[in-house]
Amino acid sequence: MSSPLRVVHYLNQFFGGIGAEEHANVPVSTREGPVGPGRALQELLGERGSVVSTIICGDNYINEETDAAHADIVRALEEAKPDLLIAGPAFDAGRYGLACGQAGKIAGEMGIPSVTAMHSQNPGVASHRKDTVIVPTGASPAEMQNVIAAMLPIGLKLAAGEELGTPEDEGYIPRGIRKTAVRDELGYKRAVDMLVAKLQGKPFESEVPYEQPERVEPAPPVVDMSRATVALLSTGGLIPKGNPDRQLSGNPDQYFTYTVEGQQTLRSEEWEAFHGGYFNQIASGNPNYVMPLRYAREFEAQGTLGTVHPVIFTLPGVGTPVEKSQRFGEQIAAELKEAGVDACILVAT
Repeated sequence: MSSPLRVVHYLNQFFGGIGAEEHANVPVSTREGPVGPGRALQELLGERGSVVSTIICGDNYINEETDAAHADIVRALEEAKPDLLIAGPAFDAGRYGLACGQAGKIAGEMGIPSVTAMHSQNPGVASHRKDTVIVPTGASPAEMQNVIAAMLPIGLKLAAGEELGTPEDEGYIPRGIRKTAVRDELGYKRAVDMLVAKLQGKPFESEVPYEQPERVEPAPPVVDMSRATVALLSTGGLIPKGNPDRQLSGNPDQYFTYTVEGQQTLRSEEWEAFHGGYFNQIASGNPNYVMPLRYAREFEAQGTLGTVHPVIFTLPGVGTPVEKSQRFGEQIAAELKEAGVDACILVAT
């Protein structure tokens, strides 16, 4: 391009310097020039272009006040007249990933190329991989500099109107877009060559992406439930009324524990559901749907099970990457083992 590139950068409230979760409902605002990680972007751009403005929006706001947020982003892009939108990176932050995907989709509908970056299991990938080019990241924002450096060459190509190569060659997440191409070898020959290589134990690359599911050995069964200590866990987003601990509705940063010692049931006056993946009203009306304390107490009174563990574990499971889920599972299992729990009932939505 003959003139310097005009880039707009999209950030959430945290990376935009407004604040953390307590500011997740802030509406769309714009700042001139680069902000936060945009400074690294500007440094990498050098004389090739400028981050002319930064769009900042709270993760809750764009996902809850969608129409208003989208209209404000359109106005900001119309005013900035960018050649390229860069969003994030969002890493494994689910709402931020969805927001970056939405920003990219809006830009695309306006004829502005875009690129973002996030963890491959971020829900933003499944929702928006066809709307914007997404560079894969790990879970840690400590990779920020390297991720921005990986995003920029793709963004420069898009802004120049160049066609991207394959995801493997360019380093972006497959978009689910199929293009007709001619191979050097016919399909049957490629298939036979792969089969022969497999039978001979030689390396080969399948043309059909496949992810081997993890095999987990089940724990041995409890011999006598009438003598067992049983814990209750839920990924249904159970929270104390009013959400005093400011739990998230998805992709949580931690799990929470609460004591139910001496309680026979969970009451709607004291508990509710806060979960971004289902209609919460039923569980808020009867919290025992997602954390069945009432029914466990009945089995305990009947002698069907020995003892209900006095501590419950709760989090919203929706939009949580597998790596983070595994970490939570290991931590919870360690706590249960240390407490002498024999079995647990995990209630999902």
